Amino acid sequence: MADTRVIALLTNPTSGRGKGARHGAVALERLRSRGHDVRAAQGRDADEGLDLAHSLVAEGVDALVVVGGDGMANLGIQAVVGTDTPLGIIPAGTGNDVARYVDLPADPLAAADRVLTGRTTTMDLALCQGRYYVTVMAAGFDAVVNERANSMTWPKGQLRYHLATLAELRTFRPLDYTIDLDGTVLRLPAMLVAIGNGPSFGGGLRIAEGARLDDDLLDVIVIKPISRRDLVRTYPRLFTGTHMSHPQYERHRARRVTVAAPGIVGYADGERFGPLPLTIESVPGALSLLS
Repeated sequence: MADTRVIALLTNPTSGRGKGARHGAVALERLRSRGHDVRAAQGRDADEGLDLAHSLVAEGVDALVVVGGDGMANLGIQAVVGTDTPLGIIPAGTGNDVARYVDLPADPLAAADRVLTGRTTTMDLALCQGRYYVTVMAAGFDAVVNERANSMTWPKGQLRYHLATLAELRTFRPLDYTIDLDGTVLRLPAMLVAIGNGPSFGGGLRIAEGARLDDDLLDVIVIKPISRRDLVRTYPRLFTGTHMSHPQYERHRARRVTVAAPGIVGYADGERFGPLPLTIESVPGALSLLS
């Protein structure tokens, strides 16, 4: 980033089981070694982190760079949308799907060097409840797993989500959904509904395979009722996108989606957005991401 003089570096030190602190220190040294004024900050929690992000952007920094996973990327997005400030990411989380969208390297030195190039990718965002997200809104079995995992104190990382998945599989049943797609209403039972701005979430689960970040549309994925055994067999296919050939898979595309089902809380970018019903809209070209 040859013409940037002031860079805000906002770190979540606990992300990736401490990886955030280590990667943040490496990135800070790299950025300062190139002669830039780097304002390093970290919040004690998400609310303070968001306040800091807004304050740093309001000060007129040339870039806001976050160190962490998809949750930190989501936090940074809220601060830069509607401004001329681009967002940079030093990946240090468990999932890192946002960083994966633009092939950011996992190595913090290499990721910092990508920030320094100043190249940006413009991408769409999804807007829900006044908050933006870039990956996928989970609104079915995957959201139930998220709720359980977030209530667990052990273990850490991806293993917690695998254990939560096994626990929920014992009792989960298809839910009755109402989905409004640009005014066309569907009523159907389903195991899972996901609203993708991008193709993947949860550390590479390509639930919305084929979703593009520049088409002004949301990809709405429906997995209709299947047995628990079939769900377990299908799960590995989510990492490759080959689940699209499953006979109970449906894909719809729309600019505005409202999804309703009993007892489900929506999650996106690893963050809790709230109970259904939720309305999601595509916001074309809303994010400038350093890549």
